[in-house]
Amino acid sequence: MTNQRKPRGPYRKSAERREQILQAAYEAIDEHGERASLQDIADRVGVTQPALTYYFPTRDDLLLAVLERRDVVGKAFAGAAGEGQSMIDGMVASTRHTTDHPGLAKLYVTLSAAATDPESPAHSYFTERYRSLAAEITQYMQGQQQSGVVRADEPAGHLARTLLAVLDGLQIQWMHDPTVDIAAIAETFTRMLMPSADPGREVNPAD
Repeated sequence: MTNQRKPRGPYRKSAERREQILQAAYEAIDEHGERASLQDIADRVGVTQPALTYYFPTRDDLLLAVLERRDVVGKAFAGAAGEGQSMIDGMVASTRHTTDHPGLAKLYVTLSAAATDPESPAHSYFTERYRSLAAEITQYMQGQQQSGVVRADEPAGHLARTLLAVLDGLQIQWMHDPTVDIAAIAETFTRMLMPSADPGREVNPAD
């Protein structure tokens, strides 16, 4: 059996330093949003600004790495909270994670808007992110439709894209007005995806 060796010497130190910088950037942006300065990040690690460019040649490289870290942390958060959770629980957990990390959420929204330009360094990241998320949620929706949990009168792919649009839209509304309870609104939306108990029943606004 072949033993896998861990990086040693300068390679290991280089990987550790890169991780320290990335974690410092993650924390700084979580606190201050995109306004977090490279100097602040460098100070947290105890390196010079030029030293940052050895690991992240541009500011865009560092910001994209932070977004990728946000994805990893978000999935871990959802997974930890997701044992046996319903679709409503998952949506609420996702919005709670957003409100708990406003700086990271603002960075996501800012870069997402800029990334609609094909020349943006973040264009490929967001294009692939939406493609993979849509595929993953579509597959989930199909399974929920087959189980009778989600309405089957609309294409699963359309429901998946709508869910993503709702989550992104709620982030923006919450940034404009933090009093908006986006978790409660997300819960309302997920109920709209469920089969109606009585399709012929008219909904009373007072219900």
